[in-house]
Amino acid sequence: MVARLTRSEQVERNRERVLAAARRVFMTRGYAGASLDAIAEEAGFSKGVVYSQFDSKADLFLTLLDRRIDERARRNEAVVSQAAGSRGLLELLEASMQALAREPQWTLLVLEFRTHAALDPELSRRYAVAHARTVESIATLLRRLFSRAGLAPGASLDTLAELVLALDAGIALERAARPEALPTDRVAPLLLRALGFDPEDARSGHAGENP
Repeated sequence: MVARLTRSEQVERNRERVLAAARRVFMTRGYAGASLDAIAEEAGFSKGVVYSQFDSKADLFLTLLDRRIDERARRNEAVVSQAAGSRGLLELLEASMQALAREPQWTLLVLEFRTHAALDPELSRRYAVAHARTVESIATLLRRLFSRAGLAPGASLDTLAELVLALDAGIALERAARPEALPTDRVAPLLLRALGFDPEDARSGHAGENP
C-alpha cells in the first residue's frame, strides 16, 4: 500500500513541479515570452495552484536563480577542494566555461531578466541581493586559491569575482552570434594571466603552492 502524502509533503511536491515547469518554460520561451498560464499548463495545475506557491513570474524566476547560485557554489567548492593554487583556479575557470557551454541559454535568460529588472527598482534590488551572493561565493574561493599559492591578488577579490561573472555574460552573448567564439581552452589561460598566474605552471601542477 502506497503511503499517502501529508499536506506539507503535497505542498512541497507541487512547489517542485511548478519550479520544474517554470524552468522548462523560461528556457524555451525566454523570460518575456513565459507566462504563469503557460507555466501552470506545463505543470499540470491551475494558475491558482501556482499563485498559492509564488507571488509572480519574477518570484518564480528568482527562486530558480537562487537555486542555480547554490548549485554553482557547490560545484565550485568541489573543484577547488581537489586542487590547490593556480591549478585550482584554472580548473575553476574551466568548469565555469564548460557549464556555460553546456547550457548557454540559462546565461542568456539571466541577462534578459537583468535587463527587465533594471526598469523595476524592487526587482533590481532583489536581483542585486542574489548577485551579491554569487560574487561573495566566488571571491571566497579565490581568496583560498591565492592564499594556497602564496600570492597576493592584483585587485580586490570582489572585483576579480565580478570579472569572472562578466566574462560569463560576454562569452554567452558572443557565442549566441557565433557559437565557436571564445573557446574555453583559450579563454581560461588568458584570464589566468590577468589574475597573475602562469597557465603553464597551473597545467603542470608546479605553481609554487604553499605546503
